[in-house]
Amino acid sequence: MRGLKSLVIVLGVLLVGGMAALVAAIAWRGTHRPPDAIAIDRAAPAVRVPFESAADLPPGAEIIAVQAEGERLVVQLRLGGGARQILIFDMRSGARLGAIELRPQP
Repeated sequence: MRGLKSLVIVLGVLLVGGMAALVAAIAWRGTHRPPDAIAIDRAAPAVRVPFESAADLPPGAEIIAVQAEGERLVVQLRLGGGARQILIFDMRSGARLGAIELRPQP
């Protein structure tokens, strides 16, 4: 009976000590965060290398909308003749990733 009582006391101390360590670890991580995690929380875009880029538009094209999606820039164009086109660019490098032509059905 004495051994069982000692075992219960030791396990109780381990349980309380483990919970205290868990609370301390959570408090530590909440107050001592790495700088990159703070920038992500503020949703500030991380611009690493500035660049200049140019995009050649078809003759008579008109920009309808520009929207950022993650690390992509989506540009919607209205072409001559009523057709529309979507251009997709990488915002880190400025490279054109692709084009989607939207044609109206007759």
